[in-house]
Amino acid sequence: METTATILHADLDAFYASVEQLLDPSLRGKPIAVGGGVVLAASYEAKAFGVSGGMSGRRARELCPHLIFVDGHFNEYQRLGDAAIDVLNDFTPLVQRISIDEAFADVAGCTHLFGSPAEIASAVRHRVRTELGLPISIGVARTKHLAKIASQVAKPDGLVVVDPQTELNFLHDLPVELMWGVGPVNKARLNELGVHTIGQLAGVPGWSLERVVGRAAGEKFTALAWNRDPREITTHRRGQSAGAQSALGRKPAEEQVVRTNSASSGRQSRHPAAGEIPAGPDSDGPRAFRRPTLGHPLGDARCPDFRDRDPC
Repeated sequence: METTATILHADLDAFYASVEQLLDPSLRGKPIAVGGGVVLAASYEAKAFGVSGGMSGRRARELCPHLIFVDGHFNEYQRLGDAAIDVLNDFTPLVQRISIDEAFADVAGCTHLFGSPAEIASAVRHRVRTELGLPISIGVARTKHLAKIASQVAKPDGLVVVDPQTELNFLHDLPVELMWGVGPVNKARLNELGVHTIGQLAGVPGWSLERVVGRAAGEKFTALAWNRDPREITTHRRGQSAGAQSALGRKPAEEQVVRTNSASSGRQSRHPAAGEIPAGPDSDGPRAFRRPTLGHPLGDARCPDFRDRDPC
Protein backbone atom coordinates (compact mmCIF):
# COMPACT_ATOMS: atom_id res chain seq x y z
CA MET A 1 0.00 0.00 0.00
CA GLU A 2 1.25 3.45 -0.89
CA THR A 3 2.05 5.51 2.17
CA THR A 4 2.55 8.89 0.52
CA ALA A 5 0.06 11.19 -1.16
CA THR A 6 1.31 11.51 -4.73
CA ILE A 7 -1.91 11.27 -6.76
CA LEU A 8 -3.35 14.56 -8.04
CA HIS A 9 -6.86 15.09 -9.33
CA ALA A 10 -7.12 18.38 -11.20
CA ASP A 11 -10.54 19.74 -12.15
CA LEU A 12 -11.17 23.02 -13.94
CA ASP A 13 -13.89 24.90 -12.07
CA ALA A 14 -17.25 25.39 -13.83
CA PHE A 15 -15.31 24.97 -17.01
CA TYR A 16 -17.78 26.08 -19.69
CA ALA A 17 -18.95 29.05 -17.67
CA SER A 18 -15.38 29.97 -16.69
CA VAL A 19 -14.33 30.02 -20.33
CA GLU A 20 -17.27 32.25 -21.26
CA GLN A 21 -16.37 34.69 -18.49
CA LEU A 22 -12.78 34.60 -19.71
CA LEU A 23 -13.79 35.36 -23.30
CA ASP A 24 -16.15 38.15 -22.25
CA PRO A 25 -14.86 39.95 -19.14
CA SER A 26 -18.16 41.82 -18.82
CA LEU A 27 -19.69 38.51 -17.64
CA ARG A 28 -17.35 38.12 -14.70
CA GLY A 29 -19.09 38.19 -11.36
CA LYS A 30 -22.49 37.72 -13.00
CA PRO A 31 -24.80 34.69 -13.00
CA ILE A 32 -24.46 33.06 -16.40
CA ALA A 33 -25.56 29.80 -17.96
CA VAL A 34 -24.25 28.15 -21.09
CA GLY A 35 -27.10 26.86 -23.22
CA GLY A 36 -30.66 27.90 -23.86
CA GLY A 37 -33.50 25.39 -23.61
CA VAL A 38 -31.33 23.37 -21.26
CA VAL A 39 -28.55 24.60 -18.98
CA LEU A 40 -25.28 22.97 -20.01
CA ALA A 41 -23.26 24.73 -17.32
CA ALA A 42 -23.73 27.46 -14.74
CA SER A 43 -21.32 29.87 -13.14
CA TYR A 44 -20.79 29.93 -9.40
CA GLU A 45 -22.87 33.09 -9.23
CA ALA A 46 -25.77 31.28 -10.91
CA LYS A 47 -25.37 28.19 -8.77
CA ALA A 48 -25.90 30.40 -5.72
CA PHE A 49 -29.52 30.71 -6.91
CA GLY A 50 -29.91 26.96 -7.41
CA VAL A 51 -29.19 26.88 -11.14
CA SER A 52 -27.44 23.69 -12.23
CA GLY A 53 -26.46 21.75 -15.32
CA GLY A 54 -29.25 19.74 -16.93
CA MET A 55 -31.94 22.10 -15.67
CA SER A 56 -34.44 23.54 -18.12
CA GLY A 57 -33.84 27.12 -19.15
CA ARG A 58 -37.30 28.06 -17.95
CA ARG A 59 -36.70 26.71 -14.47
CA ALA A 60 -33.31 28.40 -14.35
CA ARG A 61 -34.88 31.77 -15.12
CA GLU A 62 -37.47 31.23 -12.41
CA LEU A 63 -34.72 30.66 -9.89
CA CYS A 64 -32.54 33.49 -11.18
CA PRO A 65 -34.52 36.11 -13.15
CA HIS A 66 -31.35 38.04 -14.05
CA LEU A 67 -29.58 34.95 -15.36
CA ILE A 68 -27.59 35.59 -18.55
CA PHE A 69 -27.65 32.83 -21.15
CA VAL A 70 -24.69 32.56 -23.51
CA ASP A 71 -23.91 30.35 -26.49
CA GLY A 72 -21.13 27.84 -26.09
CA HIS A 73 -17.71 28.18 -27.72
CA PHE A 74 -16.82 24.51 -27.96
CA ASN A 75 -13.61 25.00 -29.91
CA GLU A 76 -12.37 27.19 -27.09
CA TYR A 77 -13.39 24.62 -24.50
CA GLN A 78 -11.33 21.98 -26.28
CA ARG A 79 -8.35 24.30 -26.79
CA LEU A 80 -8.22 25.46 -23.19
CA GLY A 81 -8.92 22.01 -21.80
CA ASP A 82 -6.03 20.64 -23.84
CA ALA A 83 -3.79 23.48 -22.65
CA ALA A 84 -4.57 22.72 -18.99
CA ILE A 85 -3.69 19.05 -19.49
CA ASP A 86 -0.46 20.12 -21.17
CA VAL A 87 0.50 21.92 -17.97
CA LEU A 88 0.17 18.64 -16.05
CA ASN A 89 2.22 16.89 -18.73
CA ASP A 90 5.04 19.36 -18.13
CA PHE A 91 5.45 17.87 -14.64
CA THR A 92 4.84 14.16 -15.19
CA PRO A 93 4.16 11.75 -18.07
CA LEU A 94 1.73 9.85 -15.85
CA VAL A 95 -1.39 11.85 -16.66
CA GLN A 96 -4.78 10.21 -17.13
CA ARG A 97 -7.35 12.51 -18.67
CA ILE A 98 -10.90 11.45 -17.87
CA SER A 99 -12.86 14.33 -19.41
CA ILE A 100 -12.29 17.58 -21.24
CA ASP A 101 -11.70 19.43 -17.97
CA GLU A 102 -10.24 16.95 -15.47
CA ALA A 103 -7.40 14.51 -15.10
CA PHE A 104 -5.41 12.43 -12.65
CA ALA A 105 -1.64 12.64 -12.39
CA ASP A 106 0.93 10.61 -10.47
CA VAL A 107 3.86 12.80 -9.40
CA ALA A 108 5.76 10.22 -7.33
CA GLY A 109 8.60 10.13 -9.84
CA CYS A 110 9.16 13.84 -10.24
CA THR A 111 9.31 15.23 -6.72
CA HIS A 112 13.12 15.40 -6.94
CA LEU A 113 12.68 17.83 -9.82
CA PHE A 114 9.72 19.94 -8.80
CA GLY A 115 9.27 19.58 -5.05
CA SER A 116 6.58 17.90 -2.96
CA PRO A 117 3.22 16.87 -4.43
CA ALA A 118 1.64 19.87 -2.71
CA GLU A 119 4.21 22.19 -4.28
CA ILE A 120 3.63 20.63 -7.69
CA ALA A 121 -0.13 21.07 -7.32
CA SER A 122 0.39 24.71 -6.35
CA ALA A 123 2.62 25.24 -9.37
CA VAL A 124 0.03 23.67 -11.68
CA ARG A 125 -2.69 25.91 -10.28
CA HIS A 126 -0.51 29.00 -10.64
CA ARG A 127 0.34 28.23 -14.25
CA VAL A 128 -3.23 27.44 -15.27
CA ARG A 129 -4.39 30.68 -13.68
CA THR A 130 -1.63 32.90 -15.09
CA GLU A 131 -1.21 31.30 -18.52
CA LEU A 132 -4.83 30.40 -19.26
CA GLY A 133 -6.79 32.69 -16.95
CA LEU A 134 -8.82 29.82 -15.52
CA PRO A 135 -9.47 28.58 -11.97
CA ILE A 136 -8.64 24.96 -11.21
CA SER A 137 -9.11 22.91 -8.07
CA ILE A 138 -6.73 20.09 -7.16
CA GLY A 139 -6.91 17.30 -4.62
CA VAL A 140 -3.77 15.45 -3.54
CA ALA A 141 -4.09 12.06 -1.86
CA ARG A 142 -2.78 8.50 -1.69
CA THR A 143 -5.49 7.05 -3.98
CA LYS A 144 -7.43 8.16 -7.03
CA HIS A 145 -10.71 7.85 -5.16
CA LEU A 146 -9.61 10.14 -2.36
CA ALA A 147 -7.80 12.60 -4.65
CA LYS A 148 -10.99 13.12 -6.63
CA ILE A 149 -13.02 13.68 -3.48
CA ALA A 150 -10.37 16.10 -2.21
CA SER A 151 -10.58 18.17 -5.38
CA GLN A 152 -14.34 18.51 -4.91
CA VAL A 153 -13.84 19.59 -1.31
CA ALA A 154 -11.30 22.13 -2.59
CA LYS A 155 -13.84 23.84 -4.84
CA PRO A 156 -14.08 26.52 -5.81
CA ASP A 157 -10.55 27.38 -6.88
CA GLY A 158 -8.62 25.65 -4.11
CA LEU A 159 -6.18 22.93 -3.13
CA VAL A 160 -6.68 20.16 -0.57
CA VAL A 161 -3.80 17.89 0.45
CA VAL A 162 -4.88 14.81 2.39
CA ASP A 163 -2.32 13.45 4.84
CA PRO A 164 -2.26 9.61 4.58
CA GLN A 165 -1.94 9.41 8.36
CA THR A 166 -5.33 11.08 8.84
CA GLU A 167 -7.09 10.25 5.59
CA LEU A 168 -9.91 8.28 7.20
CA ASN A 169 -10.65 11.16 9.59
CA PHE A 170 -10.95 13.39 6.55
CA LEU A 171 -12.93 10.93 4.44
CA HIS A 172 -15.38 9.72 7.07
CA ASP A 173 -16.66 13.18 7.92
CA LEU A 174 -17.76 13.88 4.34
CA PRO A 175 -21.27 13.47 2.86
CA VAL A 176 -21.87 10.04 1.39
CA GLU A 177 -22.94 11.51 -1.96
CA LEU A 178 -19.33 12.55 -2.67
CA MET A 179 -18.47 8.90 -3.30
CA TRP A 180 -18.34 7.55 -6.82
CA GLY A 181 -21.57 5.74 -7.66
CA VAL A 182 -23.70 7.41 -5.00
CA GLY A 183 -26.22 9.36 -7.03
CA PRO A 184 -29.68 10.51 -6.01
CA VAL A 185 -31.18 7.00 -5.98
CA ASN A 186 -28.47 5.35 -3.91
CA LYS A 187 -28.20 8.41 -1.69
CA ALA A 188 -31.90 8.09 -0.86
CA ARG A 189 -31.53 4.37 -0.17
CA LEU A 190 -28.56 4.95 2.11
CA ASN A 191 -30.33 7.78 3.90
CA GLU A 192 -33.14 5.34 4.71
CA LEU A 193 -30.52 3.26 6.55
CA GLY A 194 -29.50 6.35 8.49
CA VAL A 195 -26.33 6.71 6.42
CA HIS A 196 -25.48 10.33 5.64
CA THR A 197 -21.69 10.38 5.90
CA ILE A 198 -18.98 8.16 4.47
CA GLY A 199 -18.00 7.19 8.00
CA GLN A 200 -21.50 5.95 8.71
CA LEU A 201 -21.38 3.97 5.47
CA ALA A 202 -18.08 2.37 6.52
CA GLY A 203 -19.78 1.01 9.62
CA VAL A 204 -22.75 -0.63 7.89
CA PRO A 205 -22.59 -4.45 7.85
CA GLY A 206 -22.12 -5.91 4.39
CA TRP A 207 -25.35 -7.90 4.45
CA SER A 208 -27.36 -4.82 5.36
CA LEU A 209 -25.77 -2.71 2.62
CA GLU A 210 -26.20 -5.48 0.04
CA ARG A 211 -29.91 -5.66 0.79
CA VAL A 212 -30.33 -1.98 -0.04
CA VAL A 213 -27.99 -1.33 -2.97
CA GLY A 214 -27.10 -4.81 -4.23
CA ARG A 215 -24.01 -6.95 -3.79
CA ALA A 216 -21.73 -5.29 -6.36
CA ALA A 217 -22.49 -1.75 -5.27
CA GLY A 218 -22.33 -2.72 -1.61
CA GLU A 219 -18.84 -4.21 -1.99
CA LYS A 220 -17.70 -1.17 -3.95
CA PHE A 221 -19.06 1.31 -1.43
CA THR A 222 -17.52 -0.51 1.51
CA ALA A 223 -14.11 -0.65 -0.17
CA LEU A 224 -14.12 3.03 -1.08
CA ALA A 225 -15.46 4.07 2.32
CA TRP A 226 -12.23 2.62 3.74
CA ASN A 227 -10.18 4.18 0.92
CA ARG A 228 -9.26 0.79 -0.53
CA ASP A 229 -8.55 1.75 -4.11
CA PRO A 230 -5.26 0.44 -5.56
CA ARG A 231 -6.00 1.54 -9.14
CA GLU A 232 -3.03 3.12 -10.86
CA ILE A 233 -2.86 5.95 -13.35
CA THR A 234 -3.43 4.73 -16.92
CA THR A 235 -2.29 7.03 -19.68
CA HIS A 236 -3.89 5.47 -22.76
CA ARG A 237 -7.41 6.87 -22.29
CA ARG A 238 -8.68 10.09 -23.83
CA GLY A 239 -11.07 12.57 -22.27
CA GLN A 240 -14.53 12.21 -23.76
CA SER A 241 -17.14 14.30 -22.04
CA ALA A 242 -17.16 17.89 -20.88
CA GLY A 243 -18.27 18.46 -17.34
CA ALA A 244 -19.67 21.67 -15.95
CA GLN A 245 -20.95 20.66 -12.56
CA SER A 246 -18.23 22.39 -10.58
CA ALA A 247 -18.72 25.83 -9.12
CA LEU A 248 -16.73 28.87 -10.17
CA GLY A 249 -15.74 31.08 -7.32
CA ARG A 250 -14.99 34.77 -7.05
CA LYS A 251 -11.80 34.44 -5.06
CA PRO A 252 -8.63 35.89 -6.56
CA ALA A 253 -5.81 33.81 -7.91
CA GLU A 254 -3.72 33.43 -4.78
CA GLU A 255 -3.28 29.90 -3.48
CA GLN A 256 -6.14 28.52 -1.40
CA VAL A 257 -4.71 25.63 0.60
CA VAL A 258 -6.41 23.37 3.12
CA ARG A 259 -4.32 20.63 4.69
CA THR A 260 -5.92 17.85 6.65
CA ASN A 261 -4.46 16.79 9.96
CA SER A 262 -5.57 15.02 13.06
CA ALA A 263 -7.28 16.77 15.91
CA SER A 264 -7.87 15.61 19.45
CA SER A 265 -11.50 14.98 18.65
CA GLY A 266 -10.60 12.54 15.86
CA ARG A 267 -12.04 14.86 13.23
CA GLN A 268 -9.87 16.55 10.67
CA SER A 269 -8.66 20.05 11.34
CA ARG A 270 -9.21 22.63 8.63
CA HIS A 271 -6.63 25.05 10.01
CA PRO A 272 -3.98 26.00 7.45
CA ALA A 273 -0.34 25.41 8.13
CA ALA A 274 2.00 28.32 8.69
CA GLY A 275 2.41 30.44 5.59
CA GLU A 276 -0.72 29.07 3.92
CA ILE A 277 -3.81 31.05 3.09
CA PRO A 278 -7.08 29.59 4.42
CA ALA A 279 -9.68 28.64 1.88
CA GLY A 280 -12.17 31.23 3.04
CA PRO A 281 -15.84 31.07 3.94
CA ASP A 282 -16.92 29.75 0.57
CA SER A 283 -14.68 26.69 0.52
CA ASP A 284 -15.03 25.09 3.94
CA GLY A 285 -16.84 22.01 2.71
CA PRO A 286 -17.80 19.90 -0.29
CA ARG A 287 -19.94 21.66 -2.78
CA ALA A 288 -20.12 19.94 -6.14
CA PHE A 289 -19.12 16.67 -7.70
CA ARG A 290 -19.31 14.50 -10.76
CA ARG A 291 -20.56 10.97 -10.46
CA PRO A 292 -18.69 8.58 -12.76
CA THR A 293 -19.23 4.93 -11.87
CA LEU A 294 -16.40 2.54 -11.17
CA GLY A 295 -15.43 -0.19 -13.60
CA HIS A 296 -11.65 -0.49 -13.71
CA PRO A 297 -10.45 -3.57 -11.79
CA LEU A 298 -9.27 -2.58 -8.36
CA GLY A 299 -6.82 -5.48 -8.28
CA ASP A 300 -7.06 -6.14 -4.55
CA ALA A 301 -8.68 -9.11 -2.87
CA ARG A 302 -10.30 -6.69 -0.45
CA CYS A 303 -11.87 -4.69 -3.26
CA PRO A 304 -14.61 -5.50 -5.76
CA ASP A 305 -14.17 -5.66 -9.52
CA PHE A 306 -15.98 -2.89 -11.41
CA ARG A 307 -15.00 -3.71 -15.01
CA ASP A 308 -16.77 -1.82 -17.80
CA ARG A 309 -18.18 0.80 -15.48
CA ASP A 310 -15.23 3.05 -14.66
CA PRO A 311 -14.01 5.81 -16.98
CA CYS A 312 -10.99 6.26 -14.70
